Amino acid sequence: MFDAMGLTYIIEKEFYNTIKPVKIDFVKSSFGSGFSISSSMQKSNSCGGSCSC
Repeated sequence: MFDAMGLTYIIEKEFYNTIKPVKIDFVKSSFGSGFSISSSMQKSNSCGGSCSC
């Protein structure tokens, strides 16, 4: 758990160590608003192991 700019974030320690550094931004656009999350973790080329794409 850590605080940044008035917000408290809760994340599993082992997962955080895998993805750090991580950047979380709140963004607004003509499509709506929400959070943009980026990290050093590589994206998978597949849809993962638990879906049936």
